[in-house]
Amino acid sequence: MADALAAPPVVYALALVPALLWGFSPVLSKRGMAAGGSSLQASLAVVIVDSTLYLLALAVLQGGDAFAGLTPETVGVFVAAGVVGTALGRLATFAGVDRVGASVNSAGVSARPLFATLLAVGFLGEPAALTTAVGVIVLVVGLAALALAKGGDISGWEPYELLFPVGAAGCFAIGNVLRRYGLTSSGVSSLEAVALNELAALAVLAGYAVARGRLGDLRAAPRETWTYFAGSGAVTAVALLSLFAAFRHPRGPSRSSTRWRRRRRFSPPPSRTSCSATSSE
Repeated sequence: MADALAAPPVVYALALVPALLWGFSPVLSKRGMAAGGSSLQASLAVVIVDSTLYLLALAVLQGGDAFAGLTPETVGVFVAAGVVGTALGRLATFAGVDRVGASVNSAGVSARPLFATLLAVGFLGEPAALTTAVGVIVLVVGLAALALAKGGDISGWEPYELLFPVGAAGCFAIGNVLRRYGLTSSGVSSLEAVALNELAALAVLAGYAVARGRLGDLRAAPRETWTYFAGSGAVTAVALLSLFAAFRHPRGPSRSSTRWRRRRRFSPPPSRTSCSATSSE
Protein backbone atom coordinates (compact mmCIF):
# COMPACT_ATOMS: atom_id res chain seq x y z
CA MET A 1 0.00 0.00 0.00
CA ALA A 2 2.94 2.35 0.57
CA ASP A 3 3.67 2.76 -3.13
CA ALA A 4 -0.02 3.26 -3.93
CA LEU A 5 -0.19 6.46 -1.87
CA ALA A 6 3.39 7.66 -2.36
CA ALA A 7 2.42 11.04 -3.80
CA PRO A 8 0.69 13.84 -1.87
CA PRO A 9 -3.08 14.36 -2.35
CA VAL A 10 -2.57 17.44 -4.54
CA VAL A 11 -0.89 15.30 -7.21
CA TYR A 12 -3.80 12.85 -7.31
CA ALA A 13 -6.25 15.76 -7.48
CA LEU A 14 -4.37 17.36 -10.38
CA ALA A 15 -4.18 14.03 -12.22
CA LEU A 16 -7.87 13.31 -11.62
CA VAL A 17 -9.04 16.54 -13.29
CA PRO A 18 -7.86 15.56 -16.81
CA ALA A 19 -9.16 12.02 -16.32
CA LEU A 20 -12.64 13.41 -15.67
CA LEU A 21 -12.57 16.10 -18.34
CA TRP A 22 -11.18 13.83 -21.06
CA GLY A 23 -14.08 11.48 -20.42
CA PHE A 24 -16.43 14.32 -21.38
CA SER A 25 -14.44 15.77 -24.29
CA PRO A 26 -15.00 12.80 -26.68
CA VAL A 27 -18.77 13.30 -26.36
CA LEU A 28 -18.44 16.82 -27.80
CA SER A 29 -16.06 15.55 -30.48
CA LYS A 30 -18.48 12.79 -31.48
CA ARG A 31 -21.33 15.29 -31.80
CA GLY A 32 -19.16 17.52 -33.95
CA MET A 33 -18.20 14.69 -36.29
CA ALA A 34 -21.79 13.45 -36.44
CA ALA A 35 -22.76 16.96 -37.59
CA GLY A 36 -20.36 16.75 -40.53
CA GLY A 37 -16.95 17.49 -39.03
CA SER A 38 -13.72 15.55 -39.56
CA SER A 39 -10.94 14.29 -37.29
CA LEU A 40 -8.50 16.83 -38.75
CA GLN A 41 -10.94 19.67 -38.15
CA ALA A 42 -11.48 18.48 -34.59
CA SER A 43 -7.74 18.27 -33.93
CA LEU A 44 -7.10 21.74 -35.35
CA ALA A 45 -10.03 23.36 -33.57
CA VAL A 46 -9.01 21.96 -30.20
CA VAL A 47 -5.38 23.04 -30.52
CA ILE A 48 -6.30 26.50 -31.83
CA VAL A 49 -8.67 27.11 -28.92
CA ASP A 50 -6.39 25.88 -26.14
CA SER A 51 -3.28 27.56 -27.64
CA THR A 52 -5.16 30.86 -27.75
CA LEU A 53 -6.28 30.48 -24.13
CA TYR A 54 -2.74 29.66 -22.98
CA LEU A 55 -1.18 32.60 -24.83
CA LEU A 56 -3.78 34.98 -23.40
CA ALA A 57 -3.09 33.66 -19.90
CA LEU A 58 0.67 34.07 -20.41
CA ALA A 59 0.20 37.63 -21.66
CA VAL A 60 -1.86 38.53 -18.60
CA LEU A 61 0.14 36.65 -15.96
CA GLN A 62 3.73 36.89 -17.21
CA GLY A 63 3.72 39.53 -19.92
CA GLY A 64 7.09 39.96 -21.63
CA ASP A 65 8.76 37.48 -19.27
CA ALA A 66 6.98 34.51 -20.87
CA PHE A 67 9.47 32.01 -22.35
CA ALA A 68 12.40 34.20 -21.25
CA GLY A 69 15.54 32.22 -20.45
CA LEU A 70 14.33 28.84 -21.75
CA THR A 71 17.17 26.74 -23.18
CA PRO A 72 16.98 25.15 -26.66
CA GLU A 73 16.92 21.73 -24.96
CA THR A 74 13.87 22.65 -22.90
CA VAL A 75 12.04 24.08 -25.91
CA GLY A 76 12.95 20.99 -27.96
CA VAL A 77 11.55 18.62 -25.35
CA PHE A 78 8.14 20.29 -25.35
CA VAL A 79 8.10 20.69 -29.13
CA ALA A 80 8.71 16.93 -29.48
CA ALA A 81 6.02 16.24 -26.88
CA GLY A 82 3.61 18.44 -28.81
CA VAL A 83 4.29 16.73 -32.12
CA VAL A 84 3.93 13.17 -30.80
CA GLY A 85 1.77 13.46 -27.70
CA THR A 86 -0.60 16.10 -29.04
CA ALA A 87 -0.65 16.27 -32.85
CA LEU A 88 -0.35 12.56 -33.62
CA GLY A 89 -2.20 11.52 -30.46
CA ARG A 90 -5.21 13.74 -31.15
CA LEU A 91 -5.45 12.76 -34.80
CA ALA A 92 -5.55 9.12 -33.73
CA THR A 93 -8.04 9.90 -30.95
CA PHE A 94 -10.54 11.69 -33.17
CA ALA A 95 -10.17 9.05 -35.87
CA GLY A 96 -10.92 6.46 -33.17
CA VAL A 97 -14.05 8.33 -32.06
CA ASP A 98 -15.23 8.35 -35.66
CA ARG A 99 -14.56 4.63 -36.19
CA VAL A 100 -15.40 2.90 -32.89
CA GLY A 101 -17.41 5.53 -31.01
CA ALA A 102 -16.70 7.76 -28.02
CA SER A 103 -17.11 5.14 -25.27
CA VAL A 104 -14.90 2.46 -26.84
CA ASN A 105 -12.36 5.07 -27.92
CA SER A 106 -12.10 6.40 -24.36
CA ALA A 107 -11.53 2.87 -23.09
CA GLY A 108 -8.76 2.33 -25.64
CA VAL A 109 -7.04 5.63 -24.87
CA SER A 110 -7.12 4.61 -21.20
CA ALA A 111 -4.34 2.14 -22.07
CA ARG A 112 -1.95 5.10 -21.75
CA PRO A 113 -0.59 3.89 -18.35
CA LEU A 114 0.36 0.58 -19.98
CA PHE A 115 2.66 2.31 -22.45
CA ALA A 116 3.90 4.82 -19.88
CA THR A 117 4.92 1.96 -17.59
CA LEU A 118 6.72 0.12 -20.39
CA LEU A 119 8.59 3.31 -21.32
CA ALA A 120 9.51 4.02 -17.71
CA VAL A 121 10.80 0.48 -17.15
CA GLY A 122 12.49 -0.09 -20.51
CA PHE A 123 13.76 3.37 -21.40
CA LEU A 124 14.24 5.14 -18.07
CA GLY A 125 15.06 2.10 -15.94
CA GLU A 126 12.32 2.74 -13.38
CA PRO A 127 11.14 -0.30 -11.39
CA ALA A 128 7.42 -0.99 -11.61
CA ALA A 129 5.54 -1.10 -8.31
CA LEU A 130 3.21 -4.01 -7.59
CA THR A 131 0.10 -1.85 -7.86
CA THR A 132 1.30 -0.53 -11.23
CA ALA A 133 1.93 -4.04 -12.55
CA VAL A 134 -1.55 -5.15 -11.44
CA GLY A 135 -3.07 -2.11 -13.14
CA VAL A 136 -1.26 -2.91 -16.39
CA ILE A 137 -2.58 -6.49 -16.33
CA VAL A 138 -6.12 -5.22 -15.77
CA LEU A 139 -5.74 -2.85 -18.75
CA VAL A 140 -4.52 -5.60 -21.06
CA VAL A 141 -7.38 -7.91 -20.05
CA GLY A 142 -9.88 -5.07 -20.46
CA LEU A 143 -8.65 -4.21 -23.95
CA ALA A 144 -8.84 -7.86 -25.00
CA ALA A 145 -12.42 -8.07 -23.70
CA LEU A 146 -13.28 -4.85 -25.52
CA ALA A 147 -11.95 -6.17 -28.82
CA LEU A 148 -13.97 -9.36 -28.48
CA ALA A 149 -17.20 -7.69 -27.34
CA LYS A 150 -17.32 -5.01 -30.08
CA GLY A 151 -19.65 -2.94 -27.92
CA GLY A 152 -20.03 0.82 -27.58
CA ASP A 153 -22.17 3.44 -29.27
CA ILE A 154 -21.14 2.38 -32.80
CA SER A 155 -21.73 -1.14 -34.09
CA GLY A 156 -20.02 -3.06 -36.85
CA TRP A 157 -16.46 -1.91 -36.23
CA GLU A 158 -13.57 -4.33 -36.64
CA PRO A 159 -11.01 -5.22 -33.92
CA TYR A 160 -8.14 -3.71 -35.95
CA GLU A 161 -9.83 -0.31 -35.63
CA LEU A 162 -8.89 -0.36 -31.94
CA LEU A 163 -5.39 0.48 -33.21
CA PHE A 164 -6.51 4.12 -33.46
CA PRO A 165 -7.33 4.66 -29.75
CA VAL A 166 -4.53 2.34 -28.62
CA GLY A 167 -2.08 4.13 -30.93
CA ALA A 168 -3.26 7.41 -29.44
CA ALA A 169 -2.56 6.01 -25.97
CA GLY A 170 1.00 5.18 -27.04
CA CYS A 171 1.54 8.68 -28.42
CA PHE A 172 0.15 10.27 -25.26
CA ALA A 173 2.42 8.09 -23.10
CA ILE A 174 5.52 9.16 -25.04
CA GLY A 175 4.44 12.77 -24.73
CA ASN A 176 3.91 12.40 -20.98
CA VAL A 177 7.38 10.96 -20.41
CA LEU A 178 8.91 13.87 -22.34
CA ARG A 179 6.80 16.41 -20.44
CA ARG A 180 7.69 15.00 -17.04
CA TYR A 181 11.38 15.12 -17.95
CA GLY A 182 11.16 18.67 -19.29
CA LEU A 183 9.19 19.98 -16.32
CA THR A 184 11.59 18.50 -13.75
CA SER A 185 14.85 19.34 -15.54
CA SER A 186 14.26 23.07 -16.05
CA GLY A 187 12.67 26.15 -14.53
CA VAL A 188 9.84 26.26 -17.08
CA SER A 189 6.39 26.96 -15.66
CA SER A 190 3.44 24.66 -16.32
CA LEU A 191 1.73 27.33 -18.42
CA GLU A 192 4.82 28.00 -20.56
CA ALA A 193 5.34 24.27 -21.07
CA VAL A 194 1.77 23.55 -22.14
CA ALA A 195 1.78 26.57 -24.47
CA LEU A 196 4.96 25.34 -26.22
CA ASN A 197 3.45 21.87 -26.45
CA GLU A 198 0.25 23.10 -28.10
CA LEU A 199 1.93 25.60 -30.43
CA ALA A 200 4.15 22.82 -31.78
CA ALA A 201 1.07 20.65 -32.31
CA LEU A 202 -0.71 23.52 -34.06
CA ALA A 203 2.19 23.96 -36.49
CA VAL A 204 2.22 20.25 -37.34
CA LEU A 205 -1.55 19.96 -37.77
CA ALA A 206 -1.77 23.13 -39.86
CA GLY A 207 1.11 21.94 -42.03
CA TYR A 208 -0.61 18.58 -42.47
CA ALA A 209 -3.85 20.29 -43.54
CA VAL A 210 -2.00 22.39 -46.12
CA ALA A 211 0.06 19.45 -47.42
CA ARG A 212 -3.03 17.28 -47.86
CA GLY A 213 -5.05 20.06 -49.48
CA ARG A 214 -7.67 19.94 -46.74
CA LEU A 215 -8.13 23.68 -46.17
CA GLY A 216 -11.16 23.74 -48.48
CA ASP A 217 -12.82 21.00 -46.44
CA LEU A 218 -12.21 22.96 -43.26
CA ARG A 219 -13.78 26.11 -44.70
CA ALA A 220 -16.80 24.15 -45.92
CA ALA A 221 -17.44 22.45 -42.57
CA PRO A 222 -20.81 23.30 -40.96
CA ARG A 223 -20.62 26.09 -38.38
CA GLU A 224 -22.20 23.82 -35.78
CA THR A 225 -19.19 21.50 -35.90
CA TRP A 226 -16.81 24.31 -34.94
CA THR A 227 -18.94 25.04 -31.87
CA TYR A 228 -18.67 21.47 -30.62
CA PHE A 229 -14.94 21.26 -31.31
CA ALA A 230 -14.31 24.65 -29.68
CA GLY A 231 -16.07 23.37 -26.56
CA SER A 232 -13.82 20.33 -26.63
CA GLY A 233 -10.83 22.66 -26.92
CA ALA A 234 -11.85 24.65 -23.84
CA VAL A 235 -12.26 21.44 -21.83
CA THR A 236 -8.89 20.20 -23.08
CA ALA A 237 -7.18 23.47 -22.10
CA VAL A 238 -8.13 22.99 -18.44
CA ALA A 239 -7.31 19.26 -18.50
CA LEU A 240 -3.87 19.72 -20.06
CA LEU A 241 -2.82 22.51 -17.72
CA SER A 242 -3.83 20.38 -14.73
CA LEU A 243 -1.86 17.43 -16.13
CA PHE A 244 1.25 19.57 -16.64
CA ALA A 245 0.96 20.91 -13.09
CA ALA A 246 0.85 17.31 -11.82
CA PHE A 247 3.95 16.40 -13.83
CA ARG A 248 5.77 19.48 -12.55
CA HIS A 249 5.17 18.57 -8.91
CA PRO A 250 8.38 17.16 -7.33
CA ARG A 251 6.47 14.02 -6.36
CA GLY A 252 4.33 13.84 -9.45
CA PRO A 253 3.16 10.82 -11.51
CA SER A 254 6.71 9.60 -12.18
CA ARG A 255 10.11 10.40 -10.73
CA SER A 256 11.84 8.53 -13.56
CA SER A 257 12.98 11.58 -15.46
CA THR A 258 14.51 13.06 -12.32
CA ARG A 259 16.63 9.95 -11.85
CA TRP A 260 17.44 9.92 -15.56
CA ARG A 261 18.65 13.50 -15.30
CA ARG A 262 20.97 12.56 -12.44
CA ARG A 263 22.32 9.59 -14.41
CA ARG A 264 23.00 11.79 -17.42
CA ARG A 265 24.52 14.43 -15.10
CA PHE A 266 22.39 17.20 -16.44
CA SER A 267 22.55 20.35 -14.39
CA PRO A 268 19.19 22.08 -13.97
CA PRO A 269 19.30 25.60 -15.34
CA PRO A 270 19.09 28.50 -12.91
CA SER A 271 15.64 28.79 -11.45
CA ARG A 272 13.40 31.28 -13.16
CA THR A 273 10.63 33.31 -11.64
CA SER A 274 7.36 31.75 -12.65
CA CYS A 275 3.78 32.64 -11.88
CA SER A 276 2.60 30.43 -9.03
CA ALA A 277 -0.92 30.41 -10.42
CA THR A 278 0.20 28.45 -13.44
CA SER A 279 1.55 25.46 -11.58
CA SER A 280 -1.27 24.97 -9.06
CA GLU A 281 1.33 24.02 -6.45
